[in-house]
Amino acid sequence: MSTDAAAPLRPDPRRRDGRPLTYGTYLRVDELLDLQTLSSDPPEHDELLFVTIHQVYELWFKQILWELDRAVALLGEDERARAAHTLGRVRSIVKVLVSQLDVLETMTPLEFASFRAHLESGSGFQSAQFREVEFVLGLKDPAALRRAEHDEARARLQRRLDAPSLWDALLAHLARTGHPVAEVDGAPGGEDEVEDMLLRLYREDPSAAGLCESFTDLDEGIQEWRYRHVKMVERTIGAKVGTGGSAGAAYLRSTLRPAFGPLWTVRSRF
Repeated sequence: MSTDAAAPLRPDPRRRDGRPLTYGTYLRVDELLDLQTLSSDPPEHDELLFVTIHQVYELWFKQILWELDRAVALLGEDERARAAHTLGRVRSIVKVLVSQLDVLETMTPLEFASFRAHLESGSGFQSAQFREVEFVLGLKDPAALRRAEHDEARARLQRRLDAPSLWDALLAHLARTGHPVAEVDGAPGGEDEVEDMLLRLYREDPSAAGLCESFTDLDEGIQEWRYRHVKMVERTIGAKVGTGGSAGAAYLRSTLRPAFGPLWTVRSRF
């Protein structure tokens, strides 16, 4: 399932030539293994690890977007159980993202410093796909559009900015299934009204409460990944400015906030 916000996946054109696919041709292994080019010359041993892990991250971000778009669509169809299952898959992927940091942390500060200068202005801060993930979750920062590397990435982010988020899809689904958020002076209520609705929902509708817990699980997982990312950066470069001129660990610490705030704040009211 694809959406207008994401680049659609296309059928493999090689299916038209009538030849059977092999493992290598189906996965395009030759092309895949040709993508890990190094900037250091002579090659620094640890740069390959750095490149490989970050390319794998981008592949997982692509899969996460694919799954989150499906979750939004399923919520739009009021397919509560299937949406929760899809979010569970994303949570499992996020666990893999966390475990990849264990591998990256086997690289010492000196080993990273051996090729860091060759990264020039490149920085994970520039990952358009991760910004898309944030936008889908509801963490929308229009300034990210100005930092996009090229027009295509900027257009994708604009579509994500304009589209309803996963959180929007949840609130709309809950409203259709008997849990609307109270209005205030004729306008949609704010976080207090959302909390009031969630408080009633948890007490009265176990199925809806279970769906909300799947959102909380995902949010906790993403915050865990962000925290581990902060500690990995601190361990590798300390308080230095990040690659590409970003604020490094200081910036990453500022991102340690939930995507679905009311699901956390309502817990003090039970």
